[in-house]
Amino acid sequence: IKMRLQMIDINSLGSIGELIAALATVITLIYLSAQIRQTNLITKARFGHEITQRTYERYFQSAKDSEFSELLSIDWSADDLSKVETTRILNFTVMLMVDLFDIYDKVEQGLVESKHLDFRVHTLRTGIFRSPIGLRAWDFWKVTREKEFVEWFENNIIDQKAVKELVKEMKEKNPNAKEIPSNIFRIDD
Repeated sequence: IKMRLQMIDINSLGSIGELIAALATVITLIYLSAQIRQTNLITKARFGHEITQRTYERYFQSAKDSEFSELLSIDWSADDLSKVETTRILNFTVMLMVDLFDIYDKVEQGLVESKHLDFRVHTLRTGIFRSPIGLRAWDFWKVTREKEFVEWFENNIIDQKAVKELVKEMKEKNPNAKEIPSNIFRIDD
């Protein structure tokens, strides 16, 4: 009888040990889940900060570099662009596309908030890809992207009907707004 009681006690202890191990596993999984969530939030914030910093750096460069500002202010659709101007515009346009590719992919992966993509779409819809150089750059680079992105880009950025609707909406919100020859939508001072 004593052996039987000892065996029950050992079996009971084994069951209690298994229960404790199961509880410890559940607690560990909950802890790891919280750590992963926190790491994802930190990563998302870091990417968001880096993206914002890139944007600020571009604005700062254009504010302090008069030659770059002149490039941004010329009519990118003009027939009389020099080879240097065309190359610089093409390189700037490609830089904007690569930036957009990066942001789009990060939004799709859930690594950054969609506001970063929305800002870029709003900026690019104002005319950069309505210029012959912009369209040429897009035709060259679109083969590097998957079909879903190409359709999204062409519907959200290049679609002339959507761009015209955006300009109309902006004019309704601000009657002082006008389209100027450089294909960039600006507000009169």
